[in-house]
Amino acid sequence: MIAAYARDLSPDDPVAALEVGDRPEPVAREHWSVVDVRAAALNHHDVWSLRGVGLRAEQLPMILGTDAAGVVDGREVVVHGVIGGPSGHGVGPDEPRSLLSERYPGTLAERVAVPTWNLVDKPAELSSVEAACLPTAWLTAYRMLFTTGRATPGQRVLVQGAGGGVATAAILLGAAAGLEVVVTSRSDERRAHALTLGAAAAVEPGARVPRVDLVLETVGRATWSHSLRSVRPGGTVVVAGATTGDPTAAELTRVFFQEISVLGVTMGTRDDLQHLLAFLARTGVRPLVDRTYPLTQAREAVARLAAGEQFGKIVVTV
Repeated sequence: MIAAYARDLSPDDPVAALEVGDRPEPVAREHWSVVDVRAAALNHHDVWSLRGVGLRAEQLPMILGTDAAGVVDGREVVVHGVIGGPSGHGVGPDEPRSLLSERYPGTLAERVAVPTWNLVDKPAELSSVEAACLPTAWLTAYRMLFTTGRATPGQRVLVQGAGGGVATAAILLGAAAGLEVVVTSRSDERRAHALTLGAAAAVEPGARVPRVDLVLETVGRATWSHSLRSVRPGGTVVVAGATTGDPTAAELTRVFFQEISVLGVTMGTRDDLQHLLAFLARTGVRPLVDRTYPLTQAREAVARLAAGEQFGKIVVTV
């Protein structure tokens, strides 16, 4: 079958480490299903894997991709990409949690094998391309806002960094749920685009904003101090990434003196994914798709993501 996979690891030029070509078919086994992939979305996780973060040379070649929508025996499904952990479905409770493309081949392929428990029915209202955008970025945004952040209508939320998949998902989900969403971006174009998606305000990084109830933090060092200054006393900062690295100072004095809760999120549960799919099916909210590429052009797709040129999700179709 055709797949996009990490042939090498290249910290400085991740696209050069990607190969598109033949890989062995996934092997059927007990409690697992083989999904015919229709669409698979890219995530920064794929770029970091090519750089060698989370992957070792002895694991190569490794098919990339954590998100997919496809078909199993005529059933249209969305793949939940978290394998193992406490639930242990399909792999046993003693296996550590991982994402597809870390310990098991990923979704950037014509077919992928996953634990049958990880399959969620795709609502008819969503296309395969739209559904493929959800299991990582959109699921993360949903969990940050509602499961962990416990946001309620009327609250003010600060989203650091407009343009990425998590940020655009948070804007669209938050606006649909009655939240006042404020976003930051260095780009005039991205700030303007965020407003068209439903953000109440879009400002430059570090700009003073009215105190917010909740901050969604995925940037790290570049925005951490601004996040802590912007959240109200007793408010919450939910962290799901650090694309600019760890903060040089944690500012713990501010955290404990103002009783700020700092909580971490990595994607979400299968139940979260089902709730997210229902939210979209019933509200009409849809993922923002930046561009689609056929699987044979996966290198061009990854190059666009690595260059940071996208606004919304990049999707590879099969």
